[in-house]
Parts: sequence; structure tokens; C-alpha cells
Amino acid sequence: MTTSFLSRKPDSGLGNINARPSHPGRNIDWVLMTAQFVLTIAGGFIVFSASRTRVADDPYAFATRQVVFAIVATVVMFVVMAVDYEWWKDRARTLYIFTLLLLAVLFALGLATGRDMISFDLGPFNMQPAELAKFTTLLMLAVYLAEEDTDTVSYPRFLGGLIIVGAPSVLVIIQPDLGSASVIVSLAMGILLVAGAKIRYILLISLLALTTVAAAFIGNLVDRYQITRIEALINPQGVDSDFTYQAENAKRAFGTGGIWGKGWLQGPLTNGRDIPVMWADFPFAAVGEQFGFAGSVALLAVIAVALVRIWRIAHLSRDLLGTYICAGVFTMLLWQVFQNVGMTLGIMPVTGLPLPFISYGGSGLLVYFALFGLVQSVHMRRMA
Repeated sequence: MTTSFLSRKPDSGLGNINARPSHPGRNIDWVLMTAQFVLTIAGGFIVFSASRTRVADDPYAFATRQVVFAIVATVVMFVVMAVDYEWWKDRARTLYIFTLLLLAVLFALGLATGRDMISFDLGPFNMQPAELAKFTTLLMLAVYLAEEDTDTVSYPRFLGGLIIVGAPSVLVIIQPDLGSASVIVSLAMGILLVAGAKIRYILLISLLALTTVAAAFIGNLVDRYQITRIEALINPQGVDSDFTYQAENAKRAFGTGGIWGKGWLQGPLTNGRDIPVMWADFPFAAVGEQFGFAGSVALLAVIAVALVRIWRIAHLSRDLLGTYICAGVFTMLLWQVFQNVGMTLGIMPVTGLPLPFISYGGSGLLVYFALFGLVQSVHMRRMA
């Protein structure tokens, strides 16, 4: 019996073409993934341009490590994507408790050594539990709130969520890492707002966060330099110029780029030593100096595309858990971009918070790739 060309089933030479339309493999959000990889590739070029003159014998030192981080992060993302996000439900509590233990151990080591510690030195790389806390706290809070399948958040449920967010936030604040703590609070606000929490609940969590920070300052749990950073934003003339030197040069680098910038590798401030750790803390200044206002807008436009796609996936989610996961990633990304760009422009205090996908750093890149993997998992299984 012969089979006509029109009635023959497609072969498997085109990957998953034989899969049903609802198969997860056929439902990847390629726009979001493209935006993510565009940012990551741009970040590699920015890290190289900002760090190549800092290591005399190896101009590629930081850029090479960033590429390795990106490759490992890509593998992590695809592993997360391959698993139904419902799989994380029963593991959220274990991961969350493990993160709290890591933060507590890090704090204890800091007390024992008499110095501030925000990461574990594992030889080839440093592991920051505060970055892991972003992933596990988001997951734990989303799972916890999704258990109550309603359009509003009850007061008892809100208090439970407050404890979930508060525990890692306090441990991160006393490291001290105010920037990462603010990201954890921002993701909580995003999830709670989408879950239907009343405005007074949101105001309450904001007040408690500010109170915690104030208590940490008063109790000398936060170093003086953290306080000076805030003072430098409010009254730059009232603090030592050493505390404003880096931020002022970052603003100058961004401002001197003009419309089109000075060209890649051509920025004197980017390639000089006037902005220490520029590749991690102030990469947006390097973008402004080398690619100008146009390049900066283009970079923010790609980030905006990613935000729009995440918001879209939140609406398409098959359940509340997926919606809450996307809401948390959306507000986390939005806040972290605003904070990093803001401190470059001088409208936010310098906190050392990295620019997602652009700043140098393995922990941050791994966590954001894992978070985007979760968002992709929600999108891929929206029709399941």
C-alpha cells in the first residue's frame, strides 16, 4: 500500500514537530529567551570593556569567567524549564530552610572572623546565599499564597507571608546587604499585590522593612559605610569625597557619552581606574559612555520587552502558582534595574546591587537564569 505525500506523517527531522500543540517543548517563549540572551551577550561585551585594563597580564580574565558563568547558567535554566513548575511545590520548604541555614552560617562566620561576609569563598567562585534567597523566597511565598485559592489575601495568610519574607530579609540586612534585602521585599510586594492583598497590608510590610533597617543601623549591625552611602545621596557635600568619588565618576561617564557614545572600548572613564569594580556595580555607566543615550535606551528597551513578556505569561498561566511566580520575577527584575540604573544616575543610594544579565557575577547570573527558567516553565505548560 502506498502513502501519498499529503497523507504522510511528518518525520522527526524537525525536532518536536510530531508533538501535540500543548506539548511543553512547543511552547517556549522565544521572544523572552531572545531578549534574555541579547542582554547576556551585551553584558559580556560590557564586562570586557570595563575590566580589560584592570588585570595587566590577562585582559580577558573577567570576561572569560562571565562566559563560563553564562554557559553554566544556561544549563541550569534548561533544567528548570524541563521540569513542571508544580514539581517545586513539595520542595519549596526544604530549599527555603536550606537558604536560611546558609544565611545564618554566613552571619556566624562573620561574627567569628570579625568582618562582614556576604559570600562563601569556594575557590574558583564565590557563592552568595542572598542571591539564592531571591529564588527560594519567591518560590516559598508563591507556593504558600497559592494554597489559598481566593481573590484576596486573608490577614492570617498575610502574616504567614510576612514571616516567610521577613526571616531571609533580616539575615541579609545584617550581612549587611541592603540591596539584596530590598529585592526580596520588592518581590514580596509584587506577589502580594497580584494575590489581592489590601493596600494597608502592603504599607505594613513597607513600614516593617524600614523599621528593620533602622533597627539594624541603631544596633550597629550595619557598618558605618552603609549609612554614609545614604547620607551621600541626601547631602553629598556633607560626607567625605571618597564616598562620592565612584558615584560622581559614574554619572560623569554616563553624561559624557552624548547621543551616540564614544564607541566600544573608547571610553576613558570606562577603561580607566576612576570607577572601581565598574563591571559589577556600574555597568550602565559604561553603556552610557561607550554607546551613549541611544545605546542606553536600546538596552532598557530589551529589558522592557522581557518585562512585558513576563507580565503576559503571568496572565496566561494555568493556575495561581504560575501567576505568582511571574509576578515575583517581574517586580524583582523591575526593582533591581531601577535601583542599579538609579544609583548610576545619582537618584538612588549606592548599594552594590548588580544590573541583571549585564553585571559581572556568577551567583546573580545563575539565579536570574533559573528564575527565567521558572517563567518559561509556566508558559510552556499553560495549556496542560
